Amino acid sequence: MNQASIHKYLATESKKTIANDVEALFEQRLATNLTLIKDLFFSLYPEKDHKKSFVKLLRTLPILFEQRPSPLKLLDIQRINEGNWYQSEQLVGMQLYVDHFNKDLKGLEKKLGYFEKLGVNFIHLMPITPRPQGENDGGYAVNSYYEVDPRFGSTEDLLDLTQKMRDKNMYLMLDFVANHTSNEYVWAEKAMAGDPKYQNYYHIYPDRTLPDEFEKTLPEIFPMTSPGNFTFNTEMKKWVMTVFNQYQWDLNYSNPEVFIEMLGNLIKLANLGVDVVRLDALAFMWKKLGTVSQNLPEAHALISLFRMCLQIIAPGVIFLAEAIVAPKEIIKYFGSGTMKGNECEIAYNATLMALLWDAIATKKAVLLYKNIHSLPEKPKETTWINYIRCHDDIGLGFEDHHIHEIGWNAKSHRKFLLDYYCQKIDWSPAKGHMFMYNPKTGDGRITGSAASLLGLEKALEQENQSKIEQAIAKIIMMHGIILSYGGVPLIYAGDEIGALNDYSYLEDHDKKEDSRWVNRPHQDWDTIAQIDAQKNHHSQIFYSLQHLIRLRKQHPAFADRNNIILYEAHNPHYLIYERPMGKNNGVLVVCNFDEVPQAIYENTLGSYGSKSNPTDLISGEKITFPNGTLRLMPYQMLWLGKTK
Repeated sequence: MNQASIHKYLATESKKTIANDVEALFEQRLATNLTLIKDLFFSLYPEKDHKKSFVKLLRTLPILFEQRPSPLKLLDIQRINEGNWYQSEQLVGMQLYVDHFNKDLKGLEKKLGYFEKLGVNFIHLMPITPRPQGENDGGYAVNSYYEVDPRFGSTEDLLDLTQKMRDKNMYLMLDFVANHTSNEYVWAEKAMAGDPKYQNYYHIYPDRTLPDEFEKTLPEIFPMTSPGNFTFNTEMKKWVMTVFNQYQWDLNYSNPEVFIEMLGNLIKLANLGVDVVRLDALAFMWKKLGTVSQNLPEAHALISLFRMCLQIIAPGVIFLAEAIVAPKEIIKYFGSGTMKGNECEIAYNATLMALLWDAIATKKAVLLYKNIHSLPEKPKETTWINYIRCHDDIGLGFEDHHIHEIGWNAKSHRKFLLDYYCQKIDWSPAKGHMFMYNPKTGDGRITGSAASLLGLEKALEQENQSKIEQAIAKIIMMHGIILSYGGVPLIYAGDEIGALNDYSYLEDHDKKEDSRWVNRPHQDWDTIAQIDAQKNHHSQIFYSLQHLIRLRKQHPAFADRNNIILYEAHNPHYLIYERPMGKNNGVLVVCNFDEVPQAIYENTLGSYGSKSNPTDLISGEKITFPNGTLRLMPYQMLWLGKTK
């Protein structure tokens, strides 16, 4: 039982009126979490030095609670009573840039009906807060944590949007860039002006002595565009830690004042009507000499401390871990040991994402099986965000030993994947681009829209109808997997109509060096306006995904209860997994990753064989097994249900 479960129990047991519950339940949550908060705080900030800071935190919590709007306090209680609402099969998400989607927040509000038509009810807006002019890492260089950049509208526009979304039972996710601010943020400006208080809010050093020591173990995140991890600031004549980009200053969380102030920023963001807070770059939040300063135990303690405080003030708001790290490290962001289930409620399933792209390139699911089998089970109170791509690049974060165990060479295999997707192999249908290739290590990442990576762009150029159909089948199958796997599916805006690479970024001085913009297209509303009238690849993809989303919501087996069972296919081209529920309400997902038809024996499907009279939920057709086998066409996917 995690802390959220305890809060639900206490809320259920409360006999007070609703009017009194709000204040009483705050006191209950504070009392319930206080010991954990104390232990976490003093594990990071030794009591002998930071007792006053702890007292300040305790005085801050009720102040922040009072600032939370009354309607959101009532929603918090509703969410507590609902329990793990974020594990529901009813949730389907979409990620987008507001200005690329429909100009601004008012424009987005006008398109809520489009989300409803597709079946989307969970929206992740890329950063809408103020940022520097010019380069700003797509808004992840933060000038404010809770204001709205005028290019997107106003705070009032955001509040109107979140109210209308709540009226429609839709959920909003926004980013909290916890690791760093921009060099224009008010703290950075005060630091540059010479204020020692704010210089201690960052990792700032008078000479290269400590930076050089850090550099011995710190990796380079963007070796081509931002080599090294420190930047010399001419105003201070000092060195600033800038792990990501020169204009992004890393916060110094070893200073408890930074934590307390950032908690205030977090609550102000949540008070705008945010349901899920995406903790950006959280793996980097704690720095320690002699380490890579990623995934440190102190970072996990810090995240848990944020969550325990947020749970007291705004328990209806949850955390998503933006931790694109090794599979064994991702699981830790749900919490481990005494804090199991008490860190982030949701995490990106980056492992599944990368392995799906591996399976497409190799036409085999063997590496996917190897990795998934090795992952420990996540806490029951948590869930995944499942996606085939996002605004970012596609990394190849598999563990080498898994590649070796199936008889492949890890270095050669990664090179093959980069070549396959980045137009280095003539026969590959993919039209992707390389991102941040490091010639020293051979490591690189992949950019491109889902449709272009899956062959649609090249097939359209060649006017090859069979290849077009094959690319469409891949797009539908990939999305069908994230819609049926355990967790919240997240579709990138444009992928639902097969958007291709957008090369316009090459004409923008501030974007042309960042190939990730190729997979951040503007929403094509002209095409969408014709989606009902024209039968083409756009409409085929849209209505196929709409159909799958509708089916997902009709089958409670797709809710995440840690109910996923991998089946051994005995055919390397197949991926098979079950979402069990009761005797006859489960669903078996069967996928063929090969470009030619493939067959498997009926007994591979367990209880979903002929005796259960299975039906493909997608097509509505009964499944037959000629000669005791099941045959799937290239990139075909079945969702099998038993006939009751």
